[in-house]
Amino acid sequence: MSDRRTRYPGPIAQAKIHPHTLVEQGFAEDAALAAMLDRYPAEHFDINLYDYDDEGQVSLRTGARGRLSGAELLEAIKQGRLWVNLREVETGWPELWAAAMADFKAIQATYPGMRAVKNAGQLILSSPKARVPYHFDAAGVVLFHLRGRKRLFIYPGDEQHLPEKNMEQVVTRQTTEELPYTLAFENDAQVMDLEPGGALTWPLYAPHRVENLDRFCVSLSMDFQTWPSRFRKGALFTNAVIRSRGGSPRFTDGMSTPELAARWAASLALKKVGAMKSRIAHFERDFEPEVGVEDGAGALRS
Repeated sequence: MSDRRTRYPGPIAQAKIHPHTLVEQGFAEDAALAAMLDRYPAEHFDINLYDYDDEGQVSLRTGARGRLSGAELLEAIKQGRLWVNLREVETGWPELWAAAMADFKAIQATYPGMRAVKNAGQLILSSPKARVPYHFDAAGVVLFHLRGRKRLFIYPGDEQHLPEKNMEQVVTRQTTEELPYTLAFENDAQVMDLEPGGALTWPLYAPHRVENLDRFCVSLSMDFQTWPSRFRKGALFTNAVIRSRGGSPRFTDGMSTPELAARWAASLALKKVGAMKSRIAHFERDFEPEVGVEDGAGALRS
């Protein structure tokens, strides 16, 4: 019996927590966060508010950066139910990124054969009771946790929990990262509690969801691509195009490395000619952060 929790190959077989040094370097302190929010480019903010029904199904509202100062925005997040992603940390906060990359290299060294060829990151500031729905990331991930407490639920990467048709839709940006979810999946979850100073890794593409444990949380989510994960992501894109044209492509876990590489190469050409147009480029924003209002979400101001 294999101890792997996914059908996809790769050096990470199970979720594991590693140490990191970002907390002791002061990146999660209020003053540093407020100053960063004051200068961070508004176009790199994703401000989300998730609602759930009794079956765990999710609906999403998105917000605009608004006009609050960095300190005020931080206060709105602490008081509300917001999940704020600051994209492109590598350029938005280069000091944090340099420190995180040093820690990433130490973590990567613990996995023989793991060679990242591209890294990207987003800083996540989230309210005490915020939750992120069941989803997957189309890359490897190291989640550096800096402040508060999080609980992650990580699920097997098999066809039941991670249908390739849905993965194709995410990779081609036909839908967001969410996957079909049922409460029965909870029987299969590996539950990991994350404290400041811990960095969590999990198998490539493993579905997961996140709950904050009644505290304001700060995390850095670092995506990384290896050549094998790049090949597979490209193959998923090509398969999505084939499927959209009425074809029935084989699952990528049944493909050899040369076949995956060929489909990755095909995906580059397909993207160049616009074979699959993104359907999620523009979300309608219907609130902006505000201190002292329900959920931290106030009315948009013109």
